[in-house]
Amino acid sequence: MRQLLICLLVFGFLCFSLKAQGKRENLVKSNKWFIAGPSRESEKTINAIRLEKGIIIVSAKDNPKGEIELNVMITPSETNDGIPANLSSDSKFVEITYQSSQIIKLQAREGNSEGTGCLHGGSHPRISLPASPNEFKTVKIPWADFKQDELPDGKLLNIYNLCKFNFVNYNPISGSVLRIKSVLIN
Repeated sequence: MRQLLICLLVFGFLCFSLKAQGKRENLVKSNKWFIAGPSRESEKTINAIRLEKGIIIVSAKDNPKGEIELNVMITPSETNDGIPANLSSDSKFVEITYQSSQIIKLQAREGNSEGTGCLHGGSHPRISLPASPNEFKTVKIPWADFKQDELPDGKLLNIYNLCKFNFVNYNPISGSVLRIKSVLIN
């Protein structure tokens, strides 16, 4: 019994210590990603590269028609839907390290009212990730920056019902590339 108590105390200290050091889960490494639209890479290829090299790489097909949408759930899921996360009130931003040849819209999708899945269709709180074609760029995006349709008076994101992130290239050009090294929720 004493050994169990010691193990629990050590485990609790380690958890607290890791949190205090700012250790955060990288959604690139921890969660499955999903793709839709005219990309050269399939979902299987994206996830194989992610697991092997720790990076997401998506490139547009030649003469792409339509938008490319890359999705990752906040709560791990084997499907492109799932239970929304209830982030702590201490959570202030998402930090993303990426490289992109085009502007990417980052949508933060909320969960449905039943708490069983994500909201689909319609408009969502979002921001724009500027193009950074020559180097990786790290941005910290406060939750307060995510507003419905990026409108100054748009509805704010509810971080207590956050389902997934969608990285969307609305107007891909042939060969455009998006690389993501990390997505960290703080």
